Amino acid sequence: MNNKSAPAESSSSHSSPLIPSPPPGTVPSPVATTAILHGKAWVFGDDINTDIIIPFRFKSRTNDPYEMAKYAMYGIDPDFPTKISKGDFVVGGKNFGGGSSREQAPVALKYAGISIVIAESFARIFYRNAFTIGLPALEISEIKGNVVQGDDLKVDIGNFTVENKRTKAIFYAKKVPEFMQQMLLEGGLVEYYKRNKRFPWM
Repeated sequence: MNNKSAPAESSSSHSSPLIPSPPPGTVPSPVATTAILHGKAWVFGDDINTDIIIPFRFKSRTNDPYEMAKYAMYGIDPDFPTKISKGDFVVGGKNFGGGSSREQAPVALKYAGISIVIAESFARIFYRNAFTIGLPALEISEIKGNVVQGDDLKVDIGNFTVENKRTKAIFYAKKVPEFMQQMLLEGGLVEYYKRNKRFPWM
């Protein structure tokens, strides 16, 4: 059965993200070359905060994104980076990414190989930081109850839909402003600015 959430503009759409300094050897956005993503789901619960995604003792001692990636989801599963395959998805419940306003949490997930985060709701700052660095974040109510660990998912970023290949169910993510979607498709804010010589909201 399809979950057809009514499209709505993200509540975070009224604040402007800051431009981060691109780290050395920047990993491109997984949607910079294609709008269709396939991956295995890694399912987590509600209130996965930034200290669970990468504990402070690790994010405070390095700015190297590849080093941070070694500790992705360390607060709940220290072996997570060695279990996942490049392109896999994280699926969470409510209030994913609460806590720190800094970008290390989505950076750690992206550089660990996660290509998209899907959750029932996001902390506002994590949500915007994810788009800024080119990590897709899709908000879908009740997604956690309709996906189990290991499910193969297909995500269409162009249409903001997620298909569970096991159950054939299709879910509709909350829509975002067009400028945020375009920024994501071009690999994040830095890549967008490099290509267009302007900010996406201008």
